[in-house]
Amino acid sequence: MGVAGFDLGDRLPTLDAGRVRLRWLTDADVPALFAVFGDPAVTRYWGFGTLPDLPAAAALLADIRAGFRAGTLFQWGIEAGGAVVGTCTLAALDPANRRAELGFALGRVHWGRGHVAAALPAVLGFAFGRLGLHRVFADADPRNAPSIRHLEKLGFRREGVLRQHYRVAGEWQDGVVYGLLRSEWVADPEPNAAADRGPGSGS
Repeated sequence: MGVAGFDLGDRLPTLDAGRVRLRWLTDADVPALFAVFGDPAVTRYWGFGTLPDLPAAAALLADIRAGFRAGTLFQWGIEAGGAVVGTCTLAALDPANRRAELGFALGRVHWGRGHVAAALPAVLGFAFGRLGLHRVFADADPRNAPSIRHLEKLGFRREGVLRQHYRVAGEWQDGVVYGLLRSEWVADPEPNAAADRGPGSGS
């Protein structure tokens, strides 16, 4: 069965990204999701708060599956060494306007290994190729230098600031918007392992 404008069957396809692969998340990945999104260092700039426990991680997985069925959220697990170490997301999918929002997060113990730098080109290639998207955008807290480096290296252009757009841990946070058009996308940019030294974007 097709998914709201994108014919992907009943689950996301696996994407081979060299040192990592991006795959469908299963029930067995709930502890891995908690390890990532239950860590305040990872969710420091994430607009949804830190997961408090394993049931919350199971609820997150349920939301991920519901988003896939609705055709609004494609969230892969980033697998390295046989385990999920983070996620990469196309959210706010809009088939009519051919656009989506990019998000990514990586468990703290895996920072600095180049996993995100390997995963992002595969997801963007899928977005602009298989899905035929025209535009992918992202927003990041201006203090989140690692995420911004990833986006800029991939060709994303800074487009504006959403002032005090998120309230995280009692603090108002800005969001800096970056955009990348299909015509600007250059496949297989050189990986940059040094950029994996911090939390993912707030998306």
